[in-house]
Amino acid sequence: MTNAVHIQRSFEAWRDAARKLIALDVPPDAIAWIDDDSSSLLPELDLPDAAPSAFQVPAEFVGFSRLVACFRDPQRWALLYRMLWRLTHGEKQLLQDATDDDTHRFFAMHRKVRLDRHKMTAFVRFRAVQSEDGSEPHYIAWHRPDHFILRLTAPFFQRRFASMKWTILTPDESVTWDGTDLRFSEGVPASQAPAGDELETLWRTYYANSFNPARLNLKMMRREMPVRHWATLPETEVIDDLIREAPRRVEEMVKKQTATKCKSTGSAADFLPPRISLPQLRDAIQGCRGCDLYCNATQAVFGEGPKDASIIFVGEQPGDQEDLAGKPFVGPSGHLLDEVMEEVGIPRDEVYVTNAVKHFKFEPRGTRRIHAKPNAREMAACKPWLASEISVIKPEIVVCLGSTAAQQLLGKQFRVTKSRGEWIKTDFAPRVMATVHPSSLLRMPDHDARVQARKMFTHDLNLVAKALRKMKASA
Repeated sequence: MTNAVHIQRSFEAWRDAARKLIALDVPPDAIAWIDDDSSSLLPELDLPDAAPSAFQVPAEFVGFSRLVACFRDPQRWALLYRMLWRLTHGEKQLLQDATDDDTHRFFAMHRKVRLDRHKMTAFVRFRAVQSEDGSEPHYIAWHRPDHFILRLTAPFFQRRFASMKWTILTPDESVTWDGTDLRFSEGVPASQAPAGDELETLWRTYYANSFNPARLNLKMMRREMPVRHWATLPETEVIDDLIREAPRRVEEMVKKQTATKCKSTGSAADFLPPRISLPQLRDAIQGCRGCDLYCNATQAVFGEGPKDASIIFVGEQPGDQEDLAGKPFVGPSGHLLDEVMEEVGIPRDEVYVTNAVKHFKFEPRGTRRIHAKPNAREMAACKPWLASEISVIKPEIVVCLGSTAAQQLLGKQFRVTKSRGEWIKTDFAPRVMATVHPSSLLRMPDHDARVQARKMFTHDLNLVAKALRKMKASA
């Protein structure tokens, strides 16, 4: 007998139904999952009552399943339940079997949803709509995601634009932030999106000024900025002109760089502001000439997060995307760090993120900029900025991501491979821990290695999450 289970596009609804079905030992082929966004889980399943049974599955499965549940395919629910059934019926290593069809599909769906979230954070463009009474404007954006990611991604915009009142419209559903709460409502077509305003001119100006003609790659541009999103991206209107001007601008850049000689003092201490506060440090760092890295980087990238953060995550240096955006951890490594923090229960809005070195060090390779490791002199020159950030925030916990950050705070003899996950008391914070940089997970040679590396990274951050919970409980 096949039982029909109607659920909304909700991981929580699927999870509640799946727990009951596992408790009743109902196999996957006895269930027909139905995507029904007009009703919640039907209470009158053709099944006897049963309390949810106690069972354990890998934390990675739970975290990844939340994203897979957003994949635009009604068969996702059946896949999730089939994997849950297998994990609880003797196949505990299922996630490590890269050749299994279910596992392959599971991770492929997860990657596509994660990429869609990344593109939403990059491509949403707000337009100001003035109210009739002349009060503060409301900002509205329209976006067409590939998957059902709005509820997953809305908290990002809530944190980033907390002081604005805004609405994001999508064909599936919409979300409004009124300054206090997120409210979800029905989706709307693109025709209901507002017309352009002066913000579009600002976007075009920003894009034209941040566009690097030496890195022009049309194939990559179309892949990273899909044409279907261009209608809502005002900056795309200037792309043709920028492409035509690229050869001339590259020539000018080369001449300018050849004529410019870098002059560094050897230490950032010469550029610290008289008054040490985060706003003062953030302003002053753009004038830093403590080492030669400022010559080729787009800008210095200062830390970001609350000034009373309990935890500081310290990476090595900004990457290519961070250098262009002027914000730390906005590239693939940052998204991976956000995912694992969410998975283990570390609130992202309570964390301060920064780097041991504030300028991007790279080696040009054609039109690409390839990461290069900072040397000891560059690390020493930049240390006053990191020490100042820590002295202002006074965190309880500092997490060093990778060997550069760890050696910056724990000494050049420290080895992450030997002492990762261990708590160390220092003058910087009562608890300092070192683990790998999330970028190392992305460089793993195969799926099995990535799964194992992520498991170890998640374990380390779980220790941080437990320490944070204990600290809050005793406060």
